[in-house]
Amino acid sequence: MKKGWFIAIGLLLVGGILAFIWYRQQVKEADKEPYGTALKPRLELSSWEVTDVDADVVKVKGKLLIDNPLPVGFKARRMYFEFLIDSTVVSRGDYPQTIAVEPSDSSTVTLPVEVPLKPLENKLKYLYENNIDSVVYTVRTRFDLDVPILGNRTFTDTINRKLPTVFIPTMQIERVKIGKVGLNESELAMNVSVGNRNAFPIRFFDTRYVVSVDGKEVAEGYQPDSILIEKQSTTPVVLPLTLKPGTLLGLTGKMLFDKKDTPMRVLFHCKIIDREGNNLFRDSKMTMQIEGTMDEFMKAARQLK
Repeated sequence: MKKGWFIAIGLLLVGGILAFIWYRQQVKEADKEPYGTALKPRLELSSWEVTDVDADVVKVKGKLLIDNPLPVGFKARRMYFEFLIDSTVVSRGDYPQTIAVEPSDSSTVTLPVEVPLKPLENKLKYLYENNIDSVVYTVRTRFDLDVPILGNRTFTDTINRKLPTVFIPTMQIERVKIGKVGLNESELAMNVSVGNRNAFPIRFFDTRYVVSVDGKEVAEGYQPDSILIEKQSTTPVVLPLTLKPGTLLGLTGKMLFDKKDTPMRVLFHCKIIDREGNNLFRDSKMTMQIEGTMDEFMKAARQLK
């Protein structure tokens, strides 16, 4: 029985020694390679999808393929990443789950990237003013690995992909037309201009919008038809509105006597698809809002008509 244990321990020792010799040999080979990939998981950025755009942040899902060339599996206790557009860091984060990849196998993880809107807008403004319609998107990663026999290891990698520059659509209210007026319900139409600076057309669908005055919702609307926004152009769109019951009288009073100090907000919700099948937009949700006082709104809308 003891002899069997000695044999098992001996085999383990031999296996450890062979693994160490193999590891040292791989280190030498990695030093000779231009990218040093012999001992590292290979990373590939398979796709980016803009999933949500609101007033403060743009949410992106980045699918990352992790290929493990090692003859042993590994676990990444932590993965830190940075997201760059045209060499500018616009987001940082951690992958929230442990990543486990079997030997000579691969796995795909989805990075939850959140990009603050303000620095992104500044970067996109620079790209637009300089007519840059495609940029390099970069993901820098750092993994804390736990590899059997070899122990804890940390490695970094950088992935670059050149893709079309993605600009966030803009919206401006041109005017509001009053149609049917009644004590219980009134119908209006809101003319808006939607700007698309992208080099590809996009389409809005499931478009919903709410108008609030002084913190209270006074009107709402829904556009069931899809709205095509041509590439690098501004498209006029008419959106039907319904004034909520009991709001007409109070709204008229504010328009006449308190329009300079009355806050007003128009909130738009829609989904976006790229008509040309670009994976950057795939049923992406977008929220846009226009805020100001009623006086500013009326001036921008060339007064209610």
